[in-house]
Amino acid sequence: MTQTETSDPETTFLEQLGQRVRTMRALRGMSRKVLAKVSGISERYIAQLEAGRGNVSIVLLRRVSNAMGAHLEDLIPAAEPSPDWAVIRDLLRKASPSQVSQAKDILAGQNASTQRLKSFAGIALIGLRGAGKSTLGKLLAKKIGWNFVELNKEIEAQNGLSVAEIIALYGQEGFRRLEQAALTQLLARQELTVLATGGGIVSEPVTFDLILSSFYTIWLKAEPEEHMARVRKQGDLRPMADDRSAMAELRNILVSREPLYARASAVVDTAGLSVDAAAARLTEAVAPVLQSESKAFGLRSAAR
Repeated sequence: MTQTETSDPETTFLEQLGQRVRTMRALRGMSRKVLAKVSGISERYIAQLEAGRGNVSIVLLRRVSNAMGAHLEDLIPAAEPSPDWAVIRDLLRKASPSQVSQAKDILAGQNASTQRLKSFAGIALIGLRGAGKSTLGKLLAKKIGWNFVELNKEIEAQNGLSVAEIIALYGQEGFRRLEQAALTQLLARQELTVLATGGGIVSEPVTFDLILSSFYTIWLKAEPEEHMARVRKQGDLRPMADDRSAMAELRNILVSREPLYARASAVVDTAGLSVDAAAARLTEAVAPVLQSESKAFGLRSAAR
């Protein structure tokens, strides 16, 4: 590529657009094959778009964003004012006129003392499928005497449908809406909980912000090969079933989600560990917060 081509603003824009589509697809754990099927756009064209070679029309780009349950503007390269902008934007979309007015007052420096206070809800485990969130979460909850909840199963119980059926009927956006509703209902119980989240929960800004602000959040991570081996052992490859490039897709998902997973309060690396060893490491990671929070929130310490 020549210097002229590399400095051409239109070429740069298309490359950035392609990167955003690729990143958004990976955040949602969708392969190109799945995105092609849901959007009705050929897999070859999506590959060209992600490589920065597809001068896509706004109509096709809208189909791509709808298929991923994303906002169209999230795909358009532009400087965002802060990492919290996506959260603020989505909250404003759902706000009543009165709430918008209050938000304007706060941003203008008025009534700054009015803040939303959240009670401590427990410990949330985030990370890609195969990290051990369910297995280790159950062990931790039993050890400290708290409730254990797997958010995806909570969604299924509340709606009488499997996750796969919900996505098939309502799409990614519909599933994320039900996921947020299930989390809100869970928090309303005000019960100390060890929560195992779905791997893609970080792709929904408001829901993930609620996780981070309500729970002591721990990122369970492992090597890509371990994630894949564990998922295969479970007999579950969604949403990468029958995709020969599944491993490459998995790596792309990890790379795209890592900056969001890294916002967790702590990280526990389960790579190369047995279940018992990983459980012990997780217990060590939560011990300090249980001890410190016991005074502020009246919690039992892990030692009891």
